[in-house]
Formats: sequence, structure tokens, C-alpha cells
Amino acid sequence: MAPERRRCVWMLIMIISLAAAALPGSSAPAAGCDLFQGRWVADKSYPLYDASACPFVPDVFDCRRNGRPDDAYLKFRWSPANCVLPRFDGLDFLRRWRGKTVMFVGDSLSMNQWVSLACMLHAAAAGPGRAVRATLTAGEPVSSVRFEDYDLVVALYHTTFLVDVVQEEGVGRVLKLDSMRNATAWLGAHLLVFNTWHWWTYRGASQVWDYVQDGNNTYRDMDRLTAFSKGLSTWARWVDAKVDASKTKVFYQGISPSHYMSKQQEGEAGAAARVAPATGGGSCLKQTRPLQEATDAAGGGGGGTPEQGVVRGVIGGMRSPVALLDITALSQLRIDAHPSVYAGPGRDGMDCTHWCIAGLPDAWNHIMYAMLLQQQG
Repeated sequence: MAPERRRCVWMLIMIISLAAAALPGSSAPAAGCDLFQGRWVADKSYPLYDASACPFVPDVFDCRRNGRPDDAYLKFRWSPANCVLPRFDGLDFLRRWRGKTVMFVGDSLSMNQWVSLACMLHAAAAGPGRAVRATLTAGEPVSSVRFEDYDLVVALYHTTFLVDVVQEEGVGRVLKLDSMRNATAWLGAHLLVFNTWHWWTYRGASQVWDYVQDGNNTYRDMDRLTAFSKGLSTWARWVDAKVDASKTKVFYQGISPSHYMSKQQEGEAGAAARVAPATGGGSCLKQTRPLQEATDAAGGGGGGTPEQGVVRGVIGGMRSPVALLDITALSQLRIDAHPSVYAGPGRDGMDCTHWCIAGLPDAWNHIMYAMLLQQQG
């Protein structure tokens, strides 16, 4: 075959391969593909669902219902740098996980991702001529959505640290770094998605423990990164000992970034980023576009934060196959995707930690779907 003809054939094969990867029911991304480095692309076909038509969205995440006037933040699609992210196929997800339980275990960032997935699946099940039979059961610590026609449960188990906080008489609230008494409730799930970090940093009135216990020693306080590492190591040992990898897939959500500024930074950023002193400052107010489009522009390929280092180190030392949903760099760009002052009636201050629904957590679930395709083949 002539060299020019060979080049044409090769180019045709590449074009067909790329097109096929974007079709419904397409094969998984290549195993070597880094799904977490890439760029945010404006896409007028987004969002993947209408939050006003999803019955599971709590007020705190429903930014449009709470009066947010702009909608450009809804119309960005995540695009990995070196491969094609397969289209999210909610019906395929429902069919693959028929009769099973997907459980998110963690704090309100886990709730963000749980609500997002429930809405993505609800929109897929509510296709033309199809009525959705889905039941929401809200509770504490467990809430769930059951998709009746698929016998699929998408659940949230609310826990801030994964390890226990115990009220002890005469002592107070004790954060026990080596105790996970509630973990047996997670064993029935077929997909577990864990998360913890933000509550480890809280101090003052926001801190929900009085002492921290490490083995036989009890302390008034401890370096928070050290405590986080010890608690996450307890979780890792539990997963290695208790979770059957042949029956249950395990993900760790990764570190979801916040976008608060110090008062000095806030002053330098200008009036558009300023908020009342009572909120502690926040840079996500009136932000309508990502910081940059691509992760490489934000240094996403670097070593990351110390807490990311702890997560990677703990997961890297485990025997069990735990998939890291490494969302930090791509989420760091989305300063526009927080509720800011649109977190619902009666909620004062600035929320630059959680994310609007619909919004950024949809991309987390989209990537998780692609990773599951990689695992399942």
C-alpha cells in the first residue's frame, strides 16, 4: 500500500474510533487514559437534566430555585485531554446495576454527589413515554432513592469522619480515630463511594468533638492532617478486612475544593468578590465562569495538596482495589459552580464549599461511570 494511502487509512480509522467512543453504549476509555486532566468545554446541550424536574434536590443545592440569575455555569462539559469521555448513559447504568445498591458514605459533599446521580438516573428513566417509579426515603443517617422498575437503590449514609464520634459521660464528645462501629451498615452495598475531609479542619463552634482518642491515648487536640491520616488508615484497614472485592466495588471521592479567600486576598480580588465580614470572606460570589478552562493551566498535574497526598498514600498502601475519583484539579477550576448566596431561604452567609445541582457533581458521576465501564469491560 502506498505511504499516502496508508496515512489516509490510518486517519480514517482514528476518526471512526473517536466517533464511536462518543456514541451511546460505547466501550470504556482506554485503561491508560487520565480522565482527570483536561478542560471544561462550553456545551449548549447541557445540563444533563432539569433540576426543577428532579424530586430529590434539597433547597440548599437548588441554586436556580433560590434565585441565582445566571445559568452559564450549567453549560460546561468535562473533556479529558487525551481521550474521549463516553456519553453518560443513565439507562445503561440502571440496567447494569439492576437489583443492586449504590451507597455514598460521607458528609454533605457525598450528599452533593448522591443527589446528582439520583437526578441523572431519574432523567434517564423519564424518557419519552416512560413514567418514573422512584421512591425517596429521607432519614438520618440513611437516605435513599429506589428506582422501582430496576430494583436499584441509590443511598446516602451520612457520616462526617467515617470513624466514630462518641458522647462519653463525664468526658464529652470524643473523636475515636480507631473506631468504626457503624461500618457494618455499609456492607450490603455493591458500589461504595466514600468521602471525608472538610470536617477534620473545623475549629471553634463548628468543631463537633471535644477530644480526640488515638488508641489508649486521649488528646485535647491533634495536628489535623495527622488525625485525618490516622482516621483514613482505620477506614482502609476496615475495607481490606471486611469488603469482598468480588462483590463490591469501592471508590473514594477525593478532595472537593472550596473557594474561600482570606480578607487580604478578598481585598486584592476587588469588589465583585467581597462579602460581609460575618461570612468569613468568599471568592465565589458573582462568579459565572471557570477560573481557567484546562487543568494544566491551574497546575492540575502537580503534587496536589497535603490532604490529597494523604488520600493517595493511604489508598496506595491498601490490598483492596479502591478507585480514586481524583476530582480536585478539575473542580478547583469551577469557582462559578458553588451556591454562594443562593443556598436557600434562611441560610445566611456564603457557601463556597458545596455545589449547585445541576452542576459540577454531574461531572464526577460521569467520570465515575466511565471508570466503572473500564472496570466492567
